[in-house]
Amino acid sequence: MVTVRAPATSANLGSGFDVFGAALSRPADVVTVEKAAETTIEVTGVGAQYIPEDPEKNTVGAVVEALDAPARIHIDKGVRPASGLGSSAASAAGAAVALNRLYDRGLSRSELVPIAAEGEAVVSGVAHSDNVAPSILGGFTVTTTEETHSVDAAIPIVVCLPDVAVSTRDARRVVPETASMDALVETVGNAATLAVGMCRSDPDLVGAGMNDPIVTPERARLITGYDDVRRAAFDAGAAGVTVSGAGPAIISVCRDGDRRGVAAAMLDAFADAGIDARAYQTRIGQGSVVLDE
Repeated sequence: MVTVRAPATSANLGSGFDVFGAALSRPADVVTVEKAAETTIEVTGVGAQYIPEDPEKNTVGAVVEALDAPARIHIDKGVRPASGLGSSAASAAGAAVALNRLYDRGLSRSELVPIAAEGEAVVSGVAHSDNVAPSILGGFTVTTTEETHSVDAAIPIVVCLPDVAVSTRDARRVVPETASMDALVETVGNAATLAVGMCRSDPDLVGAGMNDPIVTPERARLITGYDDVRRAAFDAGAAGVTVSGAGPAIISVCRDGDRRGVAAAMLDAFADAGIDARAYQTRIGQGSVVLDE
């Protein structure tokens, strides 16, 4: 038996659509696997009632198939589904790391990234790695079609999750198919700034690089109260604010000491919009960790 803690993640970070990702110190899924002749899945925890336990419909089923590693699998959800915090990716990442260890497949963490991404395709229809990469590797990640690079970054973060849902498929439907050259140049410049900020663990640079004129404005329209929550976070001292992944979670990059005030301001702004929300005072953290075996 192997148990793995797989962290929530935030993808895109504004300017890095389908490329950037970051592991969060909290929340997380806990995945336990045990060898079996046939794969079964049990899901408990937050939002468990919305997650299929059929291996053909759950993200971990594709991971089991790719590793040829049938198992009894228990997923204790700490990352709410349809949150924009890589819920399906956390389960897939945790299963990939756990099954690789259980069956002694000998694959590196980097080699497990595309395997976990196949699990993502079950939910979103696309085998993308921007969430599974940081959930496996930890830190800030840059994922291309060929490989993933990661770097540790000491960046305080507040994630505010409203009590509404936005599906990844719906969020992908609103992504523009074209963009102006000016918008592309601005986005590339911002993404480069963000990457440098991560390498320096500089919240101000990271925040300055989170602005995105192409995808974020379209996804923000799916989140009631987004503009007011974003403004409130900046007024409370946030260095940068954007949609986390597909949403509806909103991520704020902060300086040390500002997280509590930013979290309170974001919660109050959602409350003013008539929406219940939860705030996580977190930071960029480590990837999947084997807890027990």
